[in-house]
Amino acid sequence: MRCISCEKLSFLIICKSCQEKYLEPSFHKREIDKNFFNYSFYALSDIEDLLNSKYYFYGDRIYNILANLSFKKFAQNFDFKYKVYAIPIDDHTRHEFSHTAILTKHLQSKYIQAKTNCLKATNKVKYAGKNLKYRQDNPRNFKLSNLYNQTTIICDDLITTGATILEAKKVLKKKNNQVIFSLTLADAKI
Repeated sequence: MRCISCEKLSFLIICKSCQEKYLEPSFHKREIDKNFFNYSFYALSDIEDLLNSKYYFYGDRIYNILANLSFKKFAQNFDFKYKVYAIPIDDHTRHEFSHTAILTKHLQSKYIQAKTNCLKATNKVKYAGKNLKYRQDNPRNFKLSNLYNQTTIICDDLITTGATILEAKKVLKKKNNQVIFSLTLADAKI
């Protein structure tokens, strides 16, 4: 196969050289609620085409590369008093894989345990290109199962307004879970 960036022969969909040259993550912090922060690794403008790969059959390979470069490195340096659960936002399977489950899987470490299939949206509304008012008027209506009294991290691929993450946080807190922060690949406001 060929690298989708440089078109050189490669076993990977994005060769190691292009990963090093174009996909070096940088850490960004944004307060989305009082004393509640989202951490991300890329500006949306830098990886938007790659994020859109989630709609195609090859997207899982791209998400694994991005997660390996960012989420995995984060997990290797994350230190906490005890184990926390990484919760993917609505890790449904579309196009034969779940992009949020892939991200969360790469957080697996000494202090982080991936907990998939527990936070599901009952309203499958699409937010792409929609403003904050639309997002607030059309909540995801998350349903949480099998998670009580735990310390958690919320995971998603993108933060725009923060409405989805805050809705997920509210649902987790209703079952006495502590959410210490959220983690996304990209931030639309950088």
